[in-house]
Amino acid sequence: MDKNVKNWIDTASYETMLERWRFAISGDPMFQGEVGEYYAKVMFAKRVANQEEAVQASKNIGWDR
Repeated sequence: MDKNVKNWIDTASYETMLERWRFAISGDPMFQGEVGEYYAKVMFAKRVANQEEAVQASKNIGWDR
């Protein structure tokens, strides 16, 4: 995995990660293979660490684009 991609995943807020997850185009390389597995692991860890923030992030983002 490219160190810049790993660094982005590690430092992105949960809200930023959720927005990308929710609205990414099909086949986005961020969600493929090793990078995708790492992304999901980190994102879900951030969600568990602060559930109230995760709920608010979901409300902030919404479902429509």
